[in-house]
Amino acid sequence: MKDYVQVPAVELEKPYEFTSQGESSTCLYLRVCCCCSALRPRYKRLVDNIFPEDPKDGLVKADMEKLTFYAVSAPEKLDRIGAYLAERLSRDVVRHRSGYVLIAMEALDQLLMACHSQSIKPFVESFLHMVAKLLESGEPKLQVLGTNSFVKFANIEEDTPSYHRRYDFFVSRFSAMCHSCHSDPEIRTEIRIAGIRGIQGVVRKTVNDELRATIWEPQHMDKIVPSLLFNMQKIEEVDSRLGPPSSPSAADKEENPAVLAESCFRELLGRATFGNMNNAVRPVFAHLDHHKLWDPNEFAVHCFKIIMYSIQAQYSHHVIQEILGHLDARKKDSPRVRAGIIQVLLEAVAIAAKGSIGPTVLEVFNTLLKHLRLSVELEASDSQKGSVGSVSLSSKDNDEKIVQNAVIQTIGFFGSNLPDYQRSEIMMFIMGKVPVFGTSTHTLDISQLGDLGTRRIQIMLLRSLLMVTSGYKAKTIVTALPGSFLDPLLSPSLMEDYELRQLVLEVMHNLMDRHDNRAKLRGIRIIPDVADLKIKREKICRQDTSFMKKNGQQLYRHIYLGCKEEDNVQKNYELLYTSLALITIELANEEVVIDLIRLAIALQDSAIINEDNLPMFHRCGIMALVAAYLNFVSQMIAVPAFCQHVSKVIETRTMEAPYFLPEHIFRDKCMLPKSLEKHDKNLYFLTNKIAESLGGSGYSVERLSVPYVPQVTDEDRLSRRKSIVDTVSIQVDILSNSVPSDDVVSNTEEITFEALKKAIDTNGMEEQEKEKRRLVIEKFQKAPFEEIAAQCESKANLLHDRLAQILELTIRPPPSPSGTLTVTSGHAQYQSVPVYEMKFPDLCVY
Repeated sequence: MKDYVQVPAVELEKPYEFTSQGESSTCLYLRVCCCCSALRPRYKRLVDNIFPEDPKDGLVKADMEKLTFYAVSAPEKLDRIGAYLAERLSRDVVRHRSGYVLIAMEALDQLLMACHSQSIKPFVESFLHMVAKLLESGEPKLQVLGTNSFVKFANIEEDTPSYHRRYDFFVSRFSAMCHSCHSDPEIRTEIRIAGIRGIQGVVRKTVNDELRATIWEPQHMDKIVPSLLFNMQKIEEVDSRLGPPSSPSAADKEENPAVLAESCFRELLGRATFGNMNNAVRPVFAHLDHHKLWDPNEFAVHCFKIIMYSIQAQYSHHVIQEILGHLDARKKDSPRVRAGIIQVLLEAVAIAAKGSIGPTVLEVFNTLLKHLRLSVELEASDSQKGSVGSVSLSSKDNDEKIVQNAVIQTIGFFGSNLPDYQRSEIMMFIMGKVPVFGTSTHTLDISQLGDLGTRRIQIMLLRSLLMVTSGYKAKTIVTALPGSFLDPLLSPSLMEDYELRQLVLEVMHNLMDRHDNRAKLRGIRIIPDVADLKIKREKICRQDTSFMKKNGQQLYRHIYLGCKEEDNVQKNYELLYTSLALITIELANEEVVIDLIRLAIALQDSAIINEDNLPMFHRCGIMALVAAYLNFVSQMIAVPAFCQHVSKVIETRTMEAPYFLPEHIFRDKCMLPKSLEKHDKNLYFLTNKIAESLGGSGYSVERLSVPYVPQVTDEDRLSRRKSIVDTVSIQVDILSNSVPSDDVVSNTEEITFEALKKAIDTNGMEEQEKEKRRLVIEKFQKAPFEEIAAQCESKANLLHDRLAQILELTIRPPPSPSGTLTVTSGHAQYQSVPVYEMKFPDLCVY
């Protein structure tokens, strides 16, 4: 018998209406159904049989098994079964027959799970239509019921994708459920959880299909992502789950919308690909902006930690680029908002630096430095507005400092996690941004900053550079301090402020200290036994020796002038002492040791003569610095006579002049002397004693008799500091055999106006010349030949040394790749110079 027979529709809308014969319409309906039930399609009879008379009895299992068997046997009937079930369910929903609705959905779920074939596609359309009906109803229980059915459907893997099927309605409806504001807290939580689970089902159903990417379209992501973030903003305090994806228990997920939303958010991001990553991240910025969650930014940091740990590592640079772009877009916002975004960037960079960060390294630093300059510019402009609204301006300045500190922390952390080859590039990049007065090498616009703003940006950039160089270990000092980096770093314009000088020295320490000795040298003090420090050092390599020959005078000059600055504080002297000690450990051969001792003696002489009119505290500070360093270097080279002389001077100072020692002068209350010129020579380190002690141990001490004078550079003429001619006196040696060298500290005479006036005066010059000639003739007539020969030889050697020194400073032959002849300790050696280190005249370069 055929399934389809045309029968009249006899169902009545009012079952309890009586006919004219006094018979109820219900009885009539039942009679007709009994007569025509055999004529109804079989699938309708099977569907009708699963519904009991009383919905409380639940689904009729025996008849449900028959319906399932029929659907599996005749899959072409599935679409009609689904349509009929949908018709009954829609009618029951409208009439609020919740019991029958539950039975219909249970039957649909069982049919859906049982029938896996291509013919299920039409049935799914009816199923989704029924789920939509439930979600549209105002009953929370029906909404939850529809969501549960959709989640079951989402877990089914279909054989072939359905390109015509769209889930726009479900995305919108589930997102709306995530924002439920029901008056009952329990019902509100239940609806929100259902909405989150529905979104999770939509994601699972769509993202696995590579040919369909509709779920990643912005109109869907703009609904899904904010809905999840809204629930992640938990009102109740729940344990925060930062870091890599965790696995919360099923009970936590079911009871807490925040935990479930976070799990769904992680799953969504984990499925994102290269093409749709930005669509999933941008709604996060919109949500944080709309709800003003950048200040405070705990939730923003939480979100981006989840993002960075959930996405694939190779896509990390996408997120960083989006944060940088958003920072540029919000550059006119309040300082705290910008600081919040920068701190989020710091957290993202901290995670991305451990893996691949792509081509965004310079972009990150360039953007951060641009915002650092903008912050300093805003701070400088606010400070120039005067005292009007001083309270609000001061608070805004403090907020700008928060922005600047956040930028520096981000730069430092990012730079310190980069590989060495990239870190050296970033060091050069930042140093190129530091504004140096009188030069145009920097690339940062400082036209609007003024002097105060320029100094501020110099400090900020050097602090950033300090953090980038922290932990940097170069194999050779040439790699860490190339000339293009060292020259601007030691620029005279960076010596105008004590804080700038501190930062420059600390940057140098980071790059010089390749064996982690700086912590052992912290603080300036007289070390009783340097061996107790267990200093780590290696043999000086050829590249380091070449570096000191080329740049040593530049380092000495920076230390010498840095000691004589009037605004020095205790930290400056400590850093200068550490600089001398690190050069001794890392870069000093015998020649460098002699130069460092000359430098120390020159500092001692400058403190005694005081040509710069330094305060007494600074003069005593220099004396203490010299004592601490000579004590250190004497023990490092382990020359007993040198150590004995230094120890004797320190012991004498301890008894008679404790203000010449660092342990006393840098205390809060230390008695200072009124002058230094009348002190006993036993309180000073004497050049002749040092030369005698080192000469006995094989050191070439001829250069110790030549006072150290720093070189004058072209930048000194451009610098706004005092001219170096005012700070460094022109000294000449007074060669006198009548004055013993032990009775003077330094055989130098300052050229003054009075001295020049006496030199011009010619009165009595003829008599003096005649007397001098008579003495010379008498000496050559009466003195022994050996004495005359020795005196002439000594003068000739002295003249030769002076000429060699002058030629070394003025006329240096160009280096040759084949090598240059040098004489060391009486042995001739050839030292080759690499071609890439040569400096050719400008006319030879094209």
